[in-house]
Amino acid sequence: METKLNLNNSHEPTADEQYNKMVNTPVWRLITKLAIPTIISMLVTSLYNMADTFFVSQLGNEASAAVGLVFPIMSIIQACGFTLGMGSGSLVSIRLGQKRNAEASVISSTAFFAALIIGILITCFGNLFAKTVLGFVGADEAVLPFAEDYALFIFWGAPFMCASFVLNNDLRAEGKAFFSMIALTSGGILNMLLDPFFIFDKLPIFNSGIVLKGFGLGIRGAALCTLLTQFTSFWLLLSFYLRRKSICHISIKNVSKDLRVLGKVTTTGLPSLARQGLASIASIMLNRNAAIFGVAAIAAMSIVGKIIMFIASLMIGIGQGFSPVSGYNYGAKRYDRVKKAYVFLVTSGAAVMAVFAATAFIFAPQIIAKFRNDPDVISVGVVALRWQAAFLPLHAIIVGTNMLMQSTRHIKAATFLSMNRQGIYFIPAILILPRLFGLFGVEITQAVADFFSMLTAIPYLIWFFRKLPSDKIIQATAAVE
Repeated sequence: METKLNLNNSHEPTADEQYNKMVNTPVWRLITKLAIPTIISMLVTSLYNMADTFFVSQLGNEASAAVGLVFPIMSIIQACGFTLGMGSGSLVSIRLGQKRNAEASVISSTAFFAALIIGILITCFGNLFAKTVLGFVGADEAVLPFAEDYALFIFWGAPFMCASFVLNNDLRAEGKAFFSMIALTSGGILNMLLDPFFIFDKLPIFNSGIVLKGFGLGIRGAALCTLLTQFTSFWLLLSFYLRRKSICHISIKNVSKDLRVLGKVTTTGLPSLARQGLASIASIMLNRNAAIFGVAAIAAMSIVGKIIMFIASLMIGIGQGFSPVSGYNYGAKRYDRVKKAYVFLVTSGAAVMAVFAATAFIFAPQIIAKFRNDPDVISVGVVALRWQAAFLPLHAIIVGTNMLMQSTRHIKAATFLSMNRQGIYFIPAILILPRLFGLFGVEITQAVADFFSMLTAIPYLIWFFRKLPSDKIIQATAAVE
């Protein structure tokens, strides 16, 4: 049964109505409803990352390589935001499932202000030691000027990026993914529209003969545009809280003085820290190994990474639609619904991944050429894209099992699983395979890591469902699904 929403004064459900919706609506319908806005948000975010790569690639291989080299730095910023965002989101959904709404507000406020502080520290450190940091991630003399121009504004955007992850994840934890979609898609669309104006000085409109005037800032323009859109998304997300559209109330007064609250948020978010932190390390190692084979190899792997990220964001979007459903129902002891939600997550995710993976595999040469029509870039990119695309359907189990563990606070298991794809398996592979197979080893490393990550997730999945206390399922309130 579905609960009718209270339309008095507001079109938003009360906390009790939201609870009833989250524990009684058929899980497939609930996940779909939550996942669609999240998927749109993820796709638009990935699209504007791809737009940066696409437009910057027109400036040359060095500029394209610079975007790839700065990506690990963005991954570190994202790791900090994801840690607090996913940690607070998981705790918020469980607390709301237990009807402990005041505690949820404390958790959300504490994570938000912690994210702002961490972002400010990253801004200061990044601007002071930019050359050292960029040299460490693999920028040589040819690429360094481009990387410096791009990284400058990325560092300034760190506070907004970190805090946005908290606001975004906590809104989704409440079951209000539509709000987060509005904020993220607005910023993403703005980025795609403004990018060419900031990068180029002349913009021909197809074959009309009309040429628009741009700012001509080059790669620096792409980064500045990214900063503006990140601030736009941040402000829109924050406005939902300021206008009391959320169940949780973010306020400096709600920040906990007990460090154990922040500790619990951080601990719960450790899988995200491990995943994103290792993604940064993996990107650095990938760039360093690709650099051995030239700038074209770095550019190609950067382009492939953005394409795969775009497709994988679909799976992550479905997973983030699943997480609040899992957390709410686990907190409410509706374990039957947790299992149904997971089955739907994996089956739907695998189907979606298979369709997009097949498209990427078949049209790999054309896709790479759209970004950079350089024979060397296309040659490397096609092989890497096809190998990674072939293993994309495995993300359903990899991502699904990881999110299941994290949303139900099985932190050790979730942290270990999150470390596999771009850590435990990727790092040894990127160290060994290029030495055995040369450039081909670089191209297949991520696919090999994906395969072993999927194999590792299966025993954890079986263990989790075998240990669920089915005798505690609340049969009296179970919906007819």
